[in-house]
Amino acid sequence: MVAAPPSPPSTNTTAPLGSLSKYESVDLTAHIGTRFPSAATTQLSQLLTAPNSDELIKDLATLVSHRGVVFFSAQDLTLDQQKELGRRLGRLAGNPASSDLHIHPISEDTPEIAKDVSIITSEENGIARTGYKRNQRAAASWHTDITFEPVPSDYAILKLHTLPPVGGDTLWASGYEAYDKLSPAYQKFLETLTALHSGAGFIELAQRIGKTINEPRGSPENVGAHLTAIHPVIRTHPVTGYKTLFVNKTFTEKIVELTDDESEDILAYLARHVSENHDMQVRYTWAPNDVAIWDNRCTFHTATNDYAAGQLRAGNRVVSIGEKPYLDPAAPSRRQALGMDLYEVPSVKGVMRSKGLMM
Repeated sequence: MVAAPPSPPSTNTTAPLGSLSKYESVDLTAHIGTRFPSAATTQLSQLLTAPNSDELIKDLATLVSHRGVVFFSAQDLTLDQQKELGRRLGRLAGNPASSDLHIHPISEDTPEIAKDVSIITSEENGIARTGYKRNQRAAASWHTDITFEPVPSDYAILKLHTLPPVGGDTLWASGYEAYDKLSPAYQKFLETLTALHSGAGFIELAQRIGKTINEPRGSPENVGAHLTAIHPVIRTHPVTGYKTLFVNKTFTEKIVELTDDESEDILAYLARHVSENHDMQVRYTWAPNDVAIWDNRCTFHTATNDYAAGQLRAGNRVVSIGEKPYLDPAAPSRRQALGMDLYEVPSVKGVMRSKGLMM
């Protein structure tokens, strides 16, 4: 018998792979996104049953928290295994014992799909297209999952099984890099603020389709039909220790400490900051049964609605619940912690000189 050739060496540069280093992987961009391209050698179902399974899954959780989103090609992961992986990622990464898989406010409990699995579908009234309007700006759909919950998500796992012939990519953006690209003065200002997050769109959809809001939703604190919560604008990630931006276009309604006009201006700027800086984004083109695992504490994402009406894009998503967001003012940014170059902020003299105001 001829021995199988060893896996190609990893081409990761910043990802803490740990026990996953034996599998082929590649960083897709400098700041976000790692892919395990070989379905033949890397199956999540096998990680769940490996002798060192806890070590592998804990290292996977750590990798996702550092890289934001991690992709796996052509996975045979069953729905029950997807739920098991969702639970174990959170547990092994240290989430509270009271946290479990999220139950979406308007999820259906059918013989095929349980309440703690969200059906992501392009069909009418699917939660994936809540609030979607034809010909709206694509940037309007950037979001972080379920930030309207008092205890929001840590990890999410999406497996797409049905895709249109072309289109339907998903983009993710790094909250770490979004924070690092702000000036120190603006960072400090945002660290003094909190924001109101609202799932009003889901309340409207529930009323339209005659659905009662589910509760509790993965945590004893995630109860009530109001779907609102207040979180810090800048939070500290409990796994990496880095600061990250934590407001999003879809669910963040208002900055609590500011007037309506001030809040609207700042949230609009931060939404553009996330959507227009493509150097902190990764775009993924799906193939059937690919799996993406991302960390909702440090990323934003948006699907691309560029395929024809009537074409189906569908899959199943499991979202685990983490901890209540908090800010440690003494925590470093990602660039500081990794010793990366910080973005240069022009000095007052430099600005004056560039404007011809100094001799």
